[in-house]
Amino acid sequence: MNRNLWLLALCQGLLLTNNVAFIAINGLVGLRLAPVGWMATLPVMGYVVGAALSTPLVAMSQARWGRKLAFQSGLLIALLSALLAAWAIFTQQFWWVVVATVVAGYYSANGQLYRFAAAELAQPSAREKAVSLVLAGGLLGAIVGPNLAARTRSLLDVPFAGAYVALAGVALLSMALMAFITFAPEPPKPAAGSASLKGRSALQMLREPVFMVACMAAALGYGVMNLLMAATPLAMQQCGLSFENTAIVLEWHVIGMFAPGFFTGHLIRRFGALPVMGVGVLLNALCIGVALTGQELHQFTGALFLLGVGWNFLFTGGTSLSLTAYAPEEKDRAQAVINFAVFAVMAFTSFASGALVTTQGWDLLNAGSLVPVVLTGGLLWWLYRKQRMAPV
Repeated sequence: MNRNLWLLALCQGLLLTNNVAFIAINGLVGLRLAPVGWMATLPVMGYVVGAALSTPLVAMSQARWGRKLAFQSGLLIALLSALLAAWAIFTQQFWWVVVATVVAGYYSANGQLYRFAAAELAQPSAREKAVSLVLAGGLLGAIVGPNLAARTRSLLDVPFAGAYVALAGVALLSMALMAFITFAPEPPKPAAGSASLKGRSALQMLREPVFMVACMAAALGYGVMNLLMAATPLAMQQCGLSFENTAIVLEWHVIGMFAPGFFTGHLIRRFGALPVMGVGVLLNALCIGVALTGQELHQFTGALFLLGVGWNFLFTGGTSLSLTAYAPEEKDRAQAVINFAVFAVMAFTSFASGALVTTQGWDLLNAGSLVPVVLTGGLLWWLYRKQRMAPV
């Protein structure tokens, strides 16, 4: 870890502070302001829909402006969208809350590239560790995010307005840290007329088995995590548990997401990405099993912690696997494809989580989550068999 990676890890932590606080409060704000109950998670969905729609813009800004300026533009949008959300709550305008979260999605899409920037700041032999350790910076978000939401929700006269104002301050702090990071220089552009000037198209990359599985595993792993995490505050409220209990569960969930980052990179270097991702699938299945045993605080906590660790193994492994599947001149396109797939699945699961947990209940939501878990496991097994059978 060098100075740039430590600073990037702190920025990752502040990104997760924003994300976790959004997850903790957006659904409850939606439940408070939405015209009907099933629309409660629309602000949560708006965040990931905005991120999905922003991935092409983020890719273009990264290619045109470079890492630092592009990342700073995302932080500026985070600042403005948090202030817009605070105003919308003050004026009790549900649809403006949704608009604010859609705009904030640009920051989320931009921040998803921190892990790829980390790989560029390390030696090739240490890329997996750099990705894993920068993702471990999300531990800051695990501690600060839920507590920030809990402590600032009553800071102003209107509930939760103070939390959005506090997130504007988080964006300002992250902008200050980003200013001190020196990013790796952009790779030299191929000469005009070169066949490798543009690299492969998105469809051509998705036809390559390694890239396709890395992309699908990252998207489905994020989808399962988001499906259950976005519904947790609503499910706990339905069970009569307090917001403070919800903050504790989300804190342990995000600790599970990012604490393994201190050793996931070592595991990938030793055993390979596919076995580590396979363990992530098993942990997701175990999470669902725990969630189906009951709806007490310890069961929510245990299930969400396992869900976080499973996500870490799948997402870090998928990111490391994808780094082997594209050329330097294809990085912006490849990373945009992966992030678009992630956010598209998250947008669907954000809406589905609210609709299912408010109409069908927590148990059915968890049972349905087995479908993407089994599909992810099947994809990993298919690629493992394909690589084993390939000629040396």
